[in-house]
Amino acid sequence: MPAVLQIQVNKNLYIRDPEETELGRQIVSESIKLMDKLGFEKFTFKKLAADISSTEASVYRYFESKHQLLLYLVSWYWLWIDYRIQYRISNIKETTEKLRLVIRTLTESTSDDPASTHVDEETLHRIVVAESAKAYVTPDMKGPKTAELFKSFESLCDRIVGIILEARPKFAHPRALASSMIVLAHRESFYARYIPGVTDLKLKKENYKEVMDYLELVLFATLGIK
Repeated sequence: MPAVLQIQVNKNLYIRDPEETELGRQIVSESIKLMDKLGFEKFTFKKLAADISSTEASVYRYFESKHQLLLYLVSWYWLWIDYRIQYRISNIKETTEKLRLVIRTLTESTSDDPASTHVDEETLHRIVVAESAKAYVTPDMKGPKTAELFKSFESLCDRIVGIILEARPKFAHPRALASSMIVLAHRESFYARYIPGVTDLKLKKENYKEVMDYLELVLFATLGIK
């Protein structure tokens, strides 16, 4: 993995690309921390501007609303996971090993990636779990821009679907399985870390082996892989 990672989010999810400037990167970095601390409902551009010693107007030059900012953050997150899967399986030929790497990548998405210098993925993961549904609630779910909202998540699903179909070309529900595995990986890792009373899986320090073993059991059993 390169020393510094840059994720290119769809241009419809910002006014000015925050990756282009130090202020833009600071807005992204500090918004993750503040949104995690306050929750999406209490998060405001006024509070964000105060934290970065700037003005609300400067934040609005990058994002038209906090809803658009949340969409940007969630999309960044899915693109980051997609990138890591693509990178890890690029030289792997055995399909079962690719599936294991998918599971590992989805599970490890709860940890910070040092390759992205201004994004704390561990914190962003909590935002995705708690707030991502709000990002996709729009007045017109059939509007012309709706496809852009889901594009990064769909791309991640497509990546996993391709590997599932390598393993079982005639499997009837590859997209349902792919999206279910993404949700399951994030949910069980979150439970194991923060609400252990609702799961049998345990984290030992930063070791996610129990979570990965469980996901492999579910995925391989569903696909009929021994």
